[in-house]
Amino acid sequence: MKVLVPVKRVIDSNVKARVKADQTGVDLANVKMSMNPFDEIAVEEAVRMKEGKEHHAAGTADEIVVVSIGVTQAQETIRTALAMGADRGLLIQSDADLEPLAIAKLLKAVVDEEKPDLVLLGKQSIDGDNNAVGQMLAALLDWPQATFAGKLVIEGGKAVVTREVDGGLQTVSASLPAVVSVDLRLNTPRYASLPNIMKAKKKEIAVKPVADYGVDTAARLKVLKVAEPPKRSAGVKVADAAELVSKLKSAGVL
Repeated sequence: MKVLVPVKRVIDSNVKARVKADQTGVDLANVKMSMNPFDEIAVEEAVRMKEGKEHHAAGTADEIVVVSIGVTQAQETIRTALAMGADRGLLIQSDADLEPLAIAKLLKAVVDEEKPDLVLLGKQSIDGDNNAVGQMLAALLDWPQATFAGKLVIEGGKAVVTREVDGGLQTVSASLPAVVSVDLRLNTPRYASLPNIMKAKKKEIAVKPVADYGVDTAARLKVLKVAEPPKRSAGVKVADAAELVSKLKSAGVL
């Protein structure tokens, strides 16, 4: 079974994002970048499927292809996935920050070329937080989808996914080929060992421009302004309940 894992290069989750002075976006200058945490979980699960770890039968996956859409430096993100255990990578080079629909269209073109049995990706990226690419890709492919996977089992030509919902846990079954987006509870990604990091340097990464896929990536949205959330005002100490009620009344809460 071939597994395709899309990954994205984002600001490291431990770094506090800074808004540009002109409020046109987030300042990426001299900022540490890493693989999107949800995508890292997807890579880890694909590797476990290949290794036969946890509840996966050995050899459930026999090839893991990692694809990223972004700037040249995104090859570093792909190398990280290769060091974790993926087999080869593909970078679709784009200097523009593409919208979810454009990303989904490009991924569909990759799926048409690679013909994977499963597309396994993070439920969302921590920069845009759109939570849209997986669903859009499934719609464009006309494939079944299962989102927010907290557990994934491949059996009988189906992906059985357990996901958290408001009322508890829900288990759904999707016939392969399918699109599955993963959540934080699925696994804990490994740290790549030094020997695997060295091996990853010899693994193939194909680089192609967006134009090769003949996909319309024109923007449909316009960002008007990016701003930091308002700072919380300091609290006030009160001597007793009567003073608390008085202040709540003066604030118009009561």
